[in-house]
Amino acid sequence: MTNARANSLSRRILRSIVTLGLAILCALPLYYVVVSSFKTSVDMTKHPFALPTEWVFANYAQAVADGSIWTAFANTLIVTVFGVMLQVGVGSLAAYAMILKKNWLTVGMGAVLTLAFCIPVQSTLLPLYKMEGAAGIVDTLPGLIVLYLTESAFCYYLIVGYMRKLPVELLEAARVDGAGPWRIYWQIVLPLIRPILATVVVFQTLAIWNDFLRPSVFISTEEKRTVVLQVYNAVTAFSTNWPLFMAITCIALAPVVVFFIFCQRWIVSGLVAGAVKG
Repeated sequence: MTNARANSLSRRILRSIVTLGLAILCALPLYYVVVSSFKTSVDMTKHPFALPTEWVFANYAQAVADGSIWTAFANTLIVTVFGVMLQVGVGSLAAYAMILKKNWLTVGMGAVLTLAFCIPVQSTLLPLYKMEGAAGIVDTLPGLIVLYLTESAFCYYLIVGYMRKLPVELLEAARVDGAGPWRIYWQIVLPLIRPILATVVVFQTLAIWNDFLRPSVFISTEEKRTVVLQVYNAVTAFSTNWPLFMAITCIALAPVVVFFIFCQRWIVSGLVAGAVKG
């Protein structure tokens, strides 16, 4: 019994050491970016990982001086909020339709949505660009928001697995009481799948906020840039001023880091709840 406890303690210590090492390894790039944003170019070159010899806050003042970063924040917030709302709405409705009435048509559509989830985004950029060009919505925020509807397949993929765990008797009882499909979806299904909805919202918010590919292809006007494009533009505009680039990167990362820290408990809890529910 003593040997078993000693072996268990040794495994826990080993796991803690490995976990701590991996955490430090993952945090090192973030530490480098944050510390470098308070340095001068010379200090950053001579002491890349050391604390600043003199804390320079002028980098942040210069980063926000022209106000373009705040415009980029507003654009990104608009695209993210409406993009996530559309993705979750379409994905949850599609999952609800598959669960509500299961036949050969819904099974086939579910298979199509699953296959759509496997198609690389890069392979769809050219036809999407032609379609949006014909509709006249290229280089617009609504056009960019519409592009993210393709990610509804991912939302469907997560939500439908959770919905399958819902008690069918509850839906049947609501139907017998005279509730229509829309009322069942809004008043019964949505409250029951709230954990997985929160998980999907977190995933998709991070994905849209950090997306570079679609904005770089479909957005060309400076006033419509997203935060990620603003950071990329800083490389070309200030290619020799790396501390300024690090400051702009920190400003762009701050909201999404805070959002992730605040919502991270829903990422695992929603997925685990969906796996064990029922």
